Amino acid sequence: MINLCFHGIGTPPAGVPAEEAAYWIGGDTFRRVLDRVADRPDVRLTFDDGNDSDVTVALPELVDRGRVAEFFVIAGRLGRPGSLAAADVRRLRLAGMGVGSHGLHHRVWRRLSQADQHEELVVARSWLEEVLGEPVSTAACPLGRYDRATLAALRRLRYTRVYTSDRALARPGTWRQARFSLRSGDTADDVGGWLQHGDRYPARLADSARTFVKGLR
Repeated sequence: MINLCFHGIGTPPAGVPAEEAAYWIGGDTFRRVLDRVADRPDVRLTFDDGNDSDVTVALPELVDRGRVAEFFVIAGRLGRPGSLAAADVRRLRLAGMGVGSHGLHHRVWRRLSQADQHEELVVARSWLEEVLGEPVSTAACPLGRYDRATLAALRRLRYTRVYTSDRALARPGTWRQARFSLRSGDTADDVGGWLQHGDRYPARLADSARTFVKGLR
């Protein structure tokens, strides 16, 4: 299967860091991508960062198409301008969407101090659980970066599934899930190319090998 990762949809508001704005896509592109994968049960949809476009743009389009997605929220941004509020996170869950953790401050989880790792992997999840009134058991690594120590910590904390940005295929039941992140210049045709890439056996082997090596670092 293939996991797609979206970030913001529409025009990035003022104040969005350049490295995040590079992952915002237009609303028309988003709708075309959804239509392109409409008949593909092997495509899973995810969203990172917790931008308010998750509820103003993405949620209505998903509901209209009968699709579900998982939203990975930066807990430390809840309630800030341009980000989801607590009520928005609850609205996503009431609509049948999944909610997972994207950490507290959108910083890379590799090589963190023990105190900083606790904030990102424990405190952030606790905040989201308080908002939702239910356990949060999935996470997405900020900027897609991780190492062996990060994965070990996530397993120790009993996260049931962890998403990366390895641009590789994934197996439905595996604990670590690679994703393809859409960037501002990507189109629905590009996504179609990724889907075709996934049907080529040698490419699958190369993707799996790269992901395996990253997990050993």
